[in-house]
Amino acid sequence: MENDEHLAHIRHTLAHLLAQAAHIHYPNSLLTLGPSVDNGFYYDIDFGKDKISDEDLVELEKTMKKNLSTWIEFTHKEVSGDEAKDIFKGNLYKLELIEEIIARGEKITLYTCGGFTDLCRGGHAENPSKEIPIDSFKLERIAGAYWRGNEKNKMLTRIYGLSYKTKAELDAYILQQEEAKKRDHRKIGKELKLFTLSELVGAGLPLLQPKGMIIRKEIEDYLWELHKNNGYSRVWTPHIAKQNLYETSGHAAKFGAELFRVKGGDEEFFMKPMNCPHHMQIFADNQFSYRDMPVRYFEPATVYRYEKAGQLSGLTRVRAITQDDGHLFCRVSQIGTEVSTIVSIIKSFYTTMGMMNGYWVRLSVRGDDKSKYLGTDEVWEKAESALEIAAKENELNYKIGRDEAAFYGPKLDFMFKDAIGREWQLATIQCDFNLPERFELKFINESGVEERPVVIHRAISGSLERFMGVMIEHFAGAFPLWLSPVQVVVLPISEHQKEYGDSVFKALKDRDIRVEIDDSNESLGKRIRNAKMKKVPYVIVIGDKEKESGLITVEGRTEKLENITTEAFLERLSGEIKNKTLN
Repeated sequence: MENDEHLAHIRHTLAHLLAQAAHIHYPNSLLTLGPSVDNGFYYDIDFGKDKISDEDLVELEKTMKKNLSTWIEFTHKEVSGDEAKDIFKGNLYKLELIEEIIARGEKITLYTCGGFTDLCRGGHAENPSKEIPIDSFKLERIAGAYWRGNEKNKMLTRIYGLSYKTKAELDAYILQQEEAKKRDHRKIGKELKLFTLSELVGAGLPLLQPKGMIIRKEIEDYLWELHKNNGYSRVWTPHIAKQNLYETSGHAAKFGAELFRVKGGDEEFFMKPMNCPHHMQIFADNQFSYRDMPVRYFEPATVYRYEKAGQLSGLTRVRAITQDDGHLFCRVSQIGTEVSTIVSIIKSFYTTMGMMNGYWVRLSVRGDDKSKYLGTDEVWEKAESALEIAAKENELNYKIGRDEAAFYGPKLDFMFKDAIGREWQLATIQCDFNLPERFELKFINESGVEERPVVIHRAISGSLERFMGVMIEHFAGAFPLWLSPVQVVVLPISEHQKEYGDSVFKALKDRDIRVEIDDSNESLGKRIRNAKMKKVPYVIVIGDKEKESGLITVEGRTEKLENITTEAFLERLSGEIKNKTLN
């Protein structure tokens, strides 16, 4: 943790160094804020009439590296509000920050290094010139950013920089990003015809092509397979509901700006932003006793949230979100067992996807501002304690994430790495004592007395859209056999082998293999290349030798199978599909 903090301090120091370089090259620019981020740092700057592009970053970076040798030590001092305003007069952004600091009754601190002074709360390298290798950072790109993230404010220029402990780590990250561009799910999705983004339909509302729907259905079916033997029952809920439902649940107050409103006649509805309030109503319409507990519902259902247009991205950030949602209602004494069952489902699912190596879990709890969360301290302490005990009992590699909880309860967020080492937050388990209280849910205990259940929210893939986007990039479009939209392509070399090719095609089709036949007039080489471009796992080439022998030759991704029977190949395919084998 100390190393992480030291790296964050280095990155924040580099943000100051960038600000100094920008002010040297563009003396009329107005500096605003420059924090550290997960892969480096950025600084937001108002360049006024000056124009700046990615090409200008080369000179800024040279100046940073030249000035680094003069950054020996940070000094800081506290100043009054009037002093701070005098120092930063003419910079409306700094003046706004100063006024806010004064309003909060906090100290105003200025930090200086290398002859450059900035308004700052601290957190820097003690001796930047010695602690920061000159080849361990790089200016990356320019983007637009509204001041304070508010669309009503002026658009500023954000300069991003990368920073790692060593050049080797920086180079590894840059290589990873280059590989990520090749794997971009928007690029591969278009090439493989998996999904469509239509301006007429609307931003953030992707349409699945037939091949994309095959992948989604396979994932959904596998998720249900993992749940049906663990006591879950499928339910269905409508896409709209009255406002009162979300006022009771607290979603209207918490997510008001993100809710879509629809009107039918004189009635007003919300498009549902969450499934949990609906599932509460299903539970409430039953008379359960302690013998029935836990009660478990499963529903892969689409919810709708207004995400800002600038934040939308392919399948990974959308406005129509299909969660593989589940809610189970249990007693406090059953939390540990139920969480253990969910953890086993998560481990099975992500082992199948080849993503279990290096996973970790964030135990997301409340922050200091308790006004953002529903419920009493007692309820929260009980819920947080229950999840932490469950994390320990399941030997999860967990860390505490303060101020990361859902507004109704703490959660376990599972972080997984993809094939090129990028981290994704996917599965989640959330413990909720608040919604059962708000909806007055109850069951009858052993003493014949009404008792409140606890609700555990869980999603294994997170959302099917985002998970599909992650999977496209994880596999670079070369899906394992069970997920591949087209599993086999049959290629008769010429018209002479077409009849035998058709018979092989039919034999595979009859056994529910997703197979296509390409008997077009293109050359065999081009047809093989086309099949490989489409990432098809197996290609069967049929020539005179195969026709005469009644056998087939199969080209896989990693091996070639010669002179085998169609039946033997079918047995191989069946085994791979059943076992969900990774390539």
